[in-house]
Amino acid sequence: MFGSFINYNQEGSEITLQDTYGKLILTCVTDSILNIFSPDYTDDHRSKAIEDDKRVACDVTVTEHEDHLEITTSSMSARVYSRDQIELYDVTGQLLCADYQGERRPLQYLSERDIALAESEGHEVRQRPARLPVQSAKLLDPGDQFYGLGDKTGVLNKRSYEYENWNSDLPDPQEDNFVSLYKSIPFFIVLKGDTKNASCYGIFFDNTFHSYFDFGKESQEYYYFGSENGNLNYYFFTGKSMADIVSQYTWLTGKMQLPQLWTLGYHQSRWGYDTEEKFRDIAKKLREHSIPCDSIHFDIDYMDQFKVFTWNTSFFQDEMKLLSDLRDQGFKPVTIIDPGVKVESGYHIYKEGLEEDYFVKTPEGEVYVNTVWPGDSVFPDFGKPAVRNWWANKQKYLIDLGVAGVWNDMNEPASFNGPLPDDIVFTDENRTTNHAEMHNVYGHNMARATYEGWRKHSNTRPFVITRACYAGSQKYTIAWTGDNHSIWTHLRMAVPQLCNLGLSGMSYAGTDVGGFGSDVTPELMARWVQLGCFSPFFRSHCAKFSANQEPWVMPPAVLDIFRKYVELRYQLLPYIYDAARECAITGQPMMAPLVLYWQKDANVRELNDEFMLGQNLLIAPVVEQGQTKRMVYLPAGTWYNYWTGEKYEYETGDGAGGAGDGGAGGAGRYIIVDAPLDTCPIFVRGGTILPKYPLQQYVDEIAPADLKLRLEIYPDKNNNAEYTHYRDNGTDFAYEQGEYNLYTFKTNNHGSGSHNQIGSELIIDKLHEGYIDYAEIIIEKVL
Repeated sequence: MFGSFINYNQEGSEITLQDTYGKLILTCVTDSILNIFSPDYTDDHRSKAIEDDKRVACDVTVTEHEDHLEITTSSMSARVYSRDQIELYDVTGQLLCADYQGERRPLQYLSERDIALAESEGHEVRQRPARLPVQSAKLLDPGDQFYGLGDKTGVLNKRSYEYENWNSDLPDPQEDNFVSLYKSIPFFIVLKGDTKNASCYGIFFDNTFHSYFDFGKESQEYYYFGSENGNLNYYFFTGKSMADIVSQYTWLTGKMQLPQLWTLGYHQSRWGYDTEEKFRDIAKKLREHSIPCDSIHFDIDYMDQFKVFTWNTSFFQDEMKLLSDLRDQGFKPVTIIDPGVKVESGYHIYKEGLEEDYFVKTPEGEVYVNTVWPGDSVFPDFGKPAVRNWWANKQKYLIDLGVAGVWNDMNEPASFNGPLPDDIVFTDENRTTNHAEMHNVYGHNMARATYEGWRKHSNTRPFVITRACYAGSQKYTIAWTGDNHSIWTHLRMAVPQLCNLGLSGMSYAGTDVGGFGSDVTPELMARWVQLGCFSPFFRSHCAKFSANQEPWVMPPAVLDIFRKYVELRYQLLPYIYDAARECAITGQPMMAPLVLYWQKDANVRELNDEFMLGQNLLIAPVVEQGQTKRMVYLPAGTWYNYWTGEKYEYETGDGAGGAGDGGAGGAGRYIIVDAPLDTCPIFVRGGTILPKYPLQQYVDEIAPADLKLRLEIYPDKNNNAEYTHYRDNGTDFAYEQGEYNLYTFKTNNHGSGSHNQIGSELIIDKLHEGYIDYAEIIIEKVL
């Protein structure tokens, strides 16, 4: 007998261990991904994030020792002493992660008297569980730093903070002490403290119940994660860099789909555009003020009494003509959809759902009713395949009207008459379960149904937006961070929020530019549009009870700033589209914290106000009121100020490079740059050839065959520059059949000219040719 186990059995890459408590199953999914699974709740994983069997054949060696079992692959090893004592090592034999052997020590225990006293004074008392039914505690090293977990509040590095996964509709201004928001993505990366080696690992806790994560707040000796029910089921990832971990996680749970090009443009929205006249006026003013825009969004007022898959014909006399006219002006309409179905006799969605048994029920068998925007409402049971198929087919109503995308809201699910009780009966594919298990995947399943409907009934790549989601939702949808506020705190928080979403697989995301609630100031709007310009999803949105924040209601100087950055966004679309394609292929986020590329550099590990857009643009937005200069950290290498052309060059340290090797070891520099109200500091990485489009008011305003590509060249210290560029029709799935072009641009001797007069100036190679060529490729600027 080894350790506390009675026996074990190996079948290929799966090792099943037996002790007096039951089974513990360790599966080498790949040589660098290990799944640790205890089937205490269900015998199988029943993952919502992982589709199909992802196991890849790999050599697994099992060695029995007196006090432990050792499981070894070519990339990692695990020593299993007991189900609560597992040590995980990298390929060099360095210990990465080990179970904590002591008892947890909760922060405080409150008596009933203490709780009553606090609540009598208006305090909300939150009792932290002393022991979770499902729990794993790990040793915490002094230098461990934590990233990921989706769009939680606070800073980039989550060390010393606690969080919960319970999708929640929280319209109050979210501060650092908020433990949960709209999304549940139970994946995080741990970066070890040794900056010379900079080892790291990732953990994905695939459990949909209400879960908890404490990264050293309770104790500096351990961190823990756990849940109120379900299986202990987590995946351990090893790799040379954080980028390796992200790639493996997105390989396991799915990668972002290549978006339509127009979706990367600017989107205009407000809850309060409630008549046909308002939409026509917004469209008119966007074009009159030359604010490039590709989409106008329709919030809940377009529906008849907020009933899904209906149109309010009292305010919109001819919806098909309105939508057609908007499209003729270059605007793609996007409509909101909530899951709550109005209880109303004769309403076709309600009638069909009742007849087919599509709504969730009480334990007594009655259809469950709560209150949302339509009033009394019922909730589709999206865990049923038949319900998802029904909802998918309903998307045809919107597609036939001329809608270009769907915005899923209130899908936590949110409700007005108290939360849904945990015991409400839901379905998990072919089995009956409850709300407690399915709550965190409700938005995920709704997004899946929506995506599948658009994929089935439309000839375009689906454009689905969601507020609530789970791990793996990036396969079906993009996201925004929910109901933020027009406050500087939320502008500051946007950078770490979006960066951690990107590290968690949900790369295509954004915030409501300007803030949803409260009233934006002109200065705040100017700074927010500068951040929004470089966020993957770029939409201005606010509430009807907030002050209007369209660009033209701002002072003239702010209107000009707004236009300047939206125009820049449209010029950078080929670069942003390249970043989106890279994410779709490798899982690397479009918007990323600097630590992803320079993890050996201690200066970037807690850098909360800078980020990379792709691997070549460093963005340092101003997020403090009144600030007109700011300190910027530039990692080792060559950098150019985008606005002035000024060059900065610092010696590269040990391990300098890109995403694959963890970057340089701290040889960068801090600089002070001017940042007046109209300037967001931008830096281009040396060795970049930056592709740009001529200015358009919307995507394809210039016919694809007439489009010219402009190149800006920023040489590295050796006077070289190189870039790979992708182009397709930006709309459908023809690229899957090879209808795309893939270019490489290289230059050694810089000058001006076009691809018709290349000489030694610019070398263009086509790695793949399957689409129309540009009318011209022009070197526009050389530094």
